[in-house]
Amino acid sequence: ILDNLDTLGFSAMTPIQAKALPLVLAGKDLIAQAKTGSGKTAAFALGILSNINLQSLTLQSLVLCPTRELAEQVTEDIRRLARFNKNTKVLAVCGGSREFQQKVSLKYGAHIVVGTPGRILKMLQKNILPPDDLKLLVLDEADRMLEMGFSAEMEAIASYLPRSRQTLLFSATFPPEIETLSANFQQLPEKIVIDTKHLKETIRQFFIKVESHRQKMQALKDLLQFVTPRSAVVFCKTKVICNEVLSSLSEFGITALAIHGDLEQRDRILALTKFSNGSCTILVSTDVAARGLDIKDLAAVINFDLPLDADVYTHRIGRTARAGKSGVAYSFYVTQEVDKLQEIES
Repeated sequence: ILDNLDTLGFSAMTPIQAKALPLVLAGKDLIAQAKTGSGKTAAFALGILSNINLQSLTLQSLVLCPTRELAEQVTEDIRRLARFNKNTKVLAVCGGSREFQQKVSLKYGAHIVVGTPGRILKMLQKNILPPDDLKLLVLDEADRMLEMGFSAEMEAIASYLPRSRQTLLFSATFPPEIETLSANFQQLPEKIVIDTKHLKETIRQFFIKVESHRQKMQALKDLLQFVTPRSAVVFCKTKVICNEVLSSLSEFGITALAIHGDLEQRDRILALTKFSNGSCTILVSTDVAARGLDIKDLAAVINFDLPLDADVYTHRIGRTARAGKSGVAYSFYVTQEVDKLQEIES
């Protein structure tokens, strides 16, 4: 693992890794709060990989994520960290992919499974995912899973798992419900809070007033022509608006792709792959991409619509300025949204 980290360019630990990893390796239950892009995936992934028994092809670690995209990304991150040991089997088990194929894959065993709560619960209920040898459970983006209404599924999952396990809970924000979640899943957890706020200068934020929602499309076109970002994610509040923006950008001659809940998983992954490798410069998205996705070197975030919640705004703009870099965010608003603006500012 150390040799692999060296080749991957991991020369020093991030603050969350330095604080969390010793506790993870010591077998402690942990509640960790850290901002997006802080390196928490490696903090729990290295703990998982350090405790895997490769001689036994049984489920030993389970990672729960709020979205398919995050689960796929975490799976790839763990595989990358484990690449010097080809015998480590990591599998993504999410809704949106064919259950039959996942069932076949699980028949051959997996050391580490990363998945979304709904699909994982179904696999446990059908005994397709035997949890008897589970040693470590990770709740990644726990606050987001609560926001998305996964509380009941997560409690049901806990009832299937061995009580003598280690449980790690990672979250960017810390709503009161996290305490309840921790009480249901953990035993005497250690709590660490690392650098949860971005410095103001890390992400330059601009708010652009438009006279009406109808004028946003022209404003977006003007903005893109004026600032010409090398890459940008445009956030919309609904799938319908997302498709309208995509269509209008195409009419303007701007190459863009979209990701939202109505797309098949393979189409979402394809769009993200093309965007990540620079095949297109604009990605139009609903909030499905606002949490957890690590888009490398994203130049700008554009809020076509302001989100209803100030925390969601934070997570949206946190797609840029990751891993110590700087970025820029632009947000359109109308007069009726001044209250939202003040909430975000405060």
